[in-house]
Amino acid sequence: MNATYVIFIVIVVLVIIGGILGLVFSGRKRSERLSTHFGTEYEHTVEAVGDEKKALTELEQRQKHVDALNIRPLTKVERDQYMADWTSVQTKFVDEPGQAIIDADHLIMEVMQVRAYPVANFEQRAADLSVNYPELVSNYRAARVIAIKNEQQQADTEELRQAMIYYRSLFKELLGLEESVVVEEKML
Repeated sequence: MNATYVIFIVIVVLVIIGGILGLVFSGRKRSERLSTHFGTEYEHTVEAVGDEKKALTELEQRQKHVDALNIRPLTKVERDQYMADWTSVQTKFVDEPGQAIIDADHLIMEVMQVRAYPVANFEQRAADLSVNYPELVSNYRAARVIAIKNEQQQADTEELRQAMIYYRSLFKELLGLEESVVVEEKML
């Protein structure tokens, strides 16, 4: 073998190794980027689909889907009307907590629909919300579980109170009123 041939082989091997390392690092970067953006929703998706690569693909598809939706902010008039509706729902909670949860769930869907989110099924709503509100989607899921228990007359007052807190946090974000925080345990 002459020296030129050996140098050529070494260069080809180095290029192949560089390509492999580039793929590995870009995959990690992709994973880190989505994990940072989605937070606990990233972990939820990995657990739900059972595979990290499938979860990455799922989260990227969610982003593309939501980007294509043309989500719009509410007008001031819409925002004011929905705030009045929300105040009514919260007031109803005192005497009719079960009905207030049903109304809160419907009001969230109405606001989402006006803003151009599809609302046909819950899992799609949660997936769409996870793109722009990843820190709140687990609370939304928890509120929905309680709402279903409520429909079956199996939710107690404390669970209903917690659902109302979860709904309120998401509602404020959807209205663009203030930056909400993930609510764990706070009083109404």
